[in-house]
Amino acid sequence: MLTALSTKRLMRELNQLIKNPPSSHVRLLSHETLDKWKIQIIGADETLYADEKYILQFKFPNDYPLESPEVVFVGDCVPVHPHIYSNGHICLSILYQQWSPALTAEAVCISILSMLSSCTQKKPPKRDAIYVKRTKTASPKKTSWRFDDDNV
Repeated sequence: MLTALSTKRLMRELNQLIKNPPSSHVRLLSHETLDKWKIQIIGADETLYADEKYILQFKFPNDYPLESPEVVFVGDCVPVHPHIYSNGHICLSILYQQWSPALTAEAVCISILSMLSSCTQKKPPKRDAIYVKRTKTASPKKTSWRFDDDNV
């Protein structure tokens, strides 16, 4: 059950995304419940991912924003990227150890869009198949991530 703080914060963020999306590359698709959203991101112009459409699923914990949301790519199309596994898990520090309650779902989307935009080569992460087999349907928040490669 969401806390009062979580409910108030999520309502504010949801209204902001609906009324004033951060860019034409980020758009709220649905919010089945207040704690589960789907957001479409479209690759930025003049990047490897230009005009490609992807869906991010956000699951917000009961104590959001003190704890980070679970964010994964869902659907038939997951970007081929050195920090995105084929099961949709994203290796991005702000989703785990570097999370701050000052961050929002909008900020996460912009960070992911930036991560895609700065990529110079479409290639899967090292040992993608092993990771996907090992994690199966587990939450990416159960993974012990290493953030030692920011040169993509």
